[in-house]
Amino acid sequence: MPGGRPTDYSPELTARICERLAIGESLRSICKDDEMPSMASIFLWLGKHPEFSEQYTRAREAQAEAHADRIVEIADDDTLDPNHKRIMVDARKWVASKLKPKRYGDKLDLEHKGEVGLTVVVKRFTDVEDNPSS
Repeated sequence: MPGGRPTDYSPELTARICERLAIGESLRSICKDDEMPSMASIFLWLGKHPEFSEQYTRAREAQAEAHADRIVEIADDDTLDPNHKRIMVDARKWVASKLKPKRYGDKLDLEHKGEVGLTVVVKRFTDVEDNPSS
């Protein structure tokens, strides 16, 4: 683009950003591309354009799926050093758990055990004292 990075919002540009996010590319990597806006512009647009914010959220959720798919590829790759493989898998698992915590986050098993004691005291009241006018 003549004149440097794009700074004007456009649905076509934000669609390209979201497509790249959805296939697993990081926002930082996307913004290194001279044809893409800066991260600051993207964050500004997220606050100003609800339709972009929704599209961005869906792209980030899809990105979690892309990372999960990539984990399997890394695990099956016999050419990688086991330690390097572990680091790559752990990084993608962590990112996926943050982008889509309900699906990839840690499951918390909350269980309450114990007993609760309850004492009930019942008092009987008479209708009116024997001599209410005294």
